[in-house]
Amino acid sequence: MEATSSSRGLLNGEEILEGNATASSDDHCYSTQLIDSDGEFKVTEFEEFIKTTKFAERGLTYSVVAIVGPQSSGKSTLVNRLFQTNFKEMEALKGRSQTTKGIWLAKSPSIQRFTLVMDIEGTDGRERGEDDTKFEKQSTLFALAVSDVVLINMWCQDIGREQASNKPLLKTVFQAIMQFFSPRKSTLIFVIRDMTKTPLEILEPILREDIQKIWDSAPKPEADRNTPLSKFFNVEVVALSSCEHMEDTFTEEVGCMRQQFFRPIELGGDQNAVVPASGFSFSAVKIWEAIKQNKNLNIPSHKVMVATVRCEEIANEKYAAFAGNEEWRQLENAVQYATHPGFGNKLRIMLDTYISEYDGEATYYDEGVRSAKRKQLEEKLLKLAHEPAFKALLKHIRCSTLDKFKEAFKRALDGQEGFSVAVSKCTEYLMARFDEDCADAAIKQANWDTSKVKDKLRHEIEAHVASVRSDKITQHTELCKERLEELLSGPVKDLLERASNGTWPTIRKLLQRETESVSCGSWNAHRGFDIDEQTKSEIHASLEEHGRGVVEAKAREEAGRVLTSMVARFSRNFSHDSDSIQRVWNPQEDIRAIAQTARVASLEVLSVMAAICLDGDDHGDHIKNVLYLALLGSRNAPTSARDRRVTTVDILAPNTWEEVPSSRTLITPFQCKHLWRQFIEHTAEIVSKAIAERV
Repeated sequence: MEATSSSRGLLNGEEILEGNATASSDDHCYSTQLIDSDGEFKVTEFEEFIKTTKFAERGLTYSVVAIVGPQSSGKSTLVNRLFQTNFKEMEALKGRSQTTKGIWLAKSPSIQRFTLVMDIEGTDGRERGEDDTKFEKQSTLFALAVSDVVLINMWCQDIGREQASNKPLLKTVFQAIMQFFSPRKSTLIFVIRDMTKTPLEILEPILREDIQKIWDSAPKPEADRNTPLSKFFNVEVVALSSCEHMEDTFTEEVGCMRQQFFRPIELGGDQNAVVPASGFSFSAVKIWEAIKQNKNLNIPSHKVMVATVRCEEIANEKYAAFAGNEEWRQLENAVQYATHPGFGNKLRIMLDTYISEYDGEATYYDEGVRSAKRKQLEEKLLKLAHEPAFKALLKHIRCSTLDKFKEAFKRALDGQEGFSVAVSKCTEYLMARFDEDCADAAIKQANWDTSKVKDKLRHEIEAHVASVRSDKITQHTELCKERLEELLSGPVKDLLERASNGTWPTIRKLLQRETESVSCGSWNAHRGFDIDEQTKSEIHASLEEHGRGVVEAKAREEAGRVLTSMVARFSRNFSHDSDSIQRVWNPQEDIRAIAQTARVASLEVLSVMAAICLDGDDHGDHIKNVLYLALLGSRNAPTSARDRRVTTVDILAPNTWEEVPSSRTLITPFQCKHLWRQFIEHTAEIVSKAIAERV
């Protein structure tokens, strides 16, 4: 088969020729040049071959057979007859010349197991010259590195000859094998061509002895110095008659030889070192590069390298496919706005699909690499699903659960259920629902932690409960304040209107009694709120403060009309006797004395209304004594030492009462003095009228 270094390709099994390269798909062989005579690996053409033959789908169920040997020794003829391929064969009438250039590849259509057949450029060709054995060694090394079976074609008459039967090449190859790479175990089938009358039983031992000598003499690393040939190769010997002179016999013998390739288990290849079909192209390219660069090539490490690259490629393909999957994108978008029942099951199925696809495509690669890349793929997919989707879904579940809690809690309280009971029931029910929703969103492939979101939900529920409790307590407290105001307003107003020495002590007792009464009622109303002692104290203090405010407001209100109250009391006491009978003014009545008594009673109103006295001190008595001293004269003044200290000056000139805060002052001393003058003016007319009416 003639070929040049020009490129060629295959498409749908049809022959595509470029330049002078030739290829054929006759009988579905799809023969194509793998490596040209210049050592260039035809990657594009090989990928096209793989696509056309669907080789990548074969997993580990394939075999590679290569043939090496001298130029024009019938290599192409043998593999064509053996595997029904269509490699170009030498035409005898044109003389012995190079037919196969570089390395050619075809698929055997006659072997049930997918079998790749490589036809290697012949050795010892005059076209490359006597000294140019570089490509011969490289191509043979390549064949040994990638093949399960290597057919070594040799002439019968060369057996036993030192410089024939590929001995120099074998010696070089064995040395290179041990020096540069740890080979996979393969089968070497030495094919003796054009058998003579010498029986195979005699020739085979000679050949095996020569092979063993070559192996023994090949330099080896110290660790493999005594390693037998059988560790790396199964050696078989086959003899064939002349194709040219005994064609029928040759054809029959090749047919018998072909049967061996129908039983792949007997090929003897190291299946543990086989590269899965989907990674064969990458592996072959890397092996050829290593051989050309004279680099060490460790087959087990190379297998791991191929597995690493291919498994990562497969994982990246599955990740990209998942990320671009329309169903996933719709699901991801849906959970950005609301909860989505069944999220976990849908996501689990999608993840299982892509992980299963990865497992299917990567199943034949190194288990350690495959598992590691599978784990990385799972982690990437889970991260993609977790960050935008699962987190958003958890947020919606949390918010939805909180809203449902608020609704259920409100219904329970509106239904007159106890506050603490409602909190307990609603919290227990909704937290269980949250767990169920999280379980629905979870997937078996991941152990996503929802505890932080659950804790946040619990804190939000507790905050809502605290807010509602505070609102309810505030509402109840306001109702209590209203009730307290009702209980105080009327009695306080009445007590202030009937001002006397006991007014403020009585108001004080009234305030204390009613505040305690309302507080007790408040505890009953708040019983279900689990109120602590501090809150109780705060509520009680609030009621006390409010009660005082009611009293103070009423006192200020009454203080605003104190002059009217004083005049009214004067009029009542002046015009009626002690039995409340209307006085008849006769000559016997001491009108001035009666008027003075009435003034004293009216001054008591002023003294009571001058300041708020709710703290149990004697400020009220002191104010009364000061007013009596200043406004009624010394005969009605007290005799205490504290009051005698102010008799020598105008005691009503200041704007404050001694030791009485301004906040509790209703009428200042100066205002009292002014009011008294007004009072005297108003009541003088009443007294004058009585004097005029006296009979």
